[in-house]
Amino acid sequence: QVQLVESGGGLVQAGGSLRLSCAASGSIFSINTMGWYRQAPGKQRELVAAQPSGGSPNYADSVQGRFTMSRDSAKNAVYLQMNSLKPEDTAVYYCNAVLKSTRWCSSLPNWGQGTKDTVSY
Repeated sequence: QVQLVESGGGLVQAGGSLRLSCAASGSIFSINTMGWYRQAPGKQRELVAAQPSGGSPNYADSVQGRFTMSRDSAKNAVYLQMNSLKPEDTAVYYCNAVLKSTRWCSSLPNWGQGTKDTVSY
């Protein structure tokens, strides 16, 4: 069993900032990619940022220059600093980790429960 626990969402005015955190725990042999996705009301879930093990983060064009993702591999944790927030950033944000639970397993995606972020005008 693997758990991804997110924290840090909330309500903020346009132009403000939020910081999301996510920590993975449980049966983890190795983690490949960790990242953040979001789903706005009535829309499909979309990639916000993702970082492979040993690599650099990749960002969606819509958040480039405003959001910064960081990863602490020792803690199996990932963070998302969101600055200059816009109302269109309002969504439920999900943490994602592609990982192996044991040496012999395939890498599979795991999801957090989601944290709701609302950006008001």
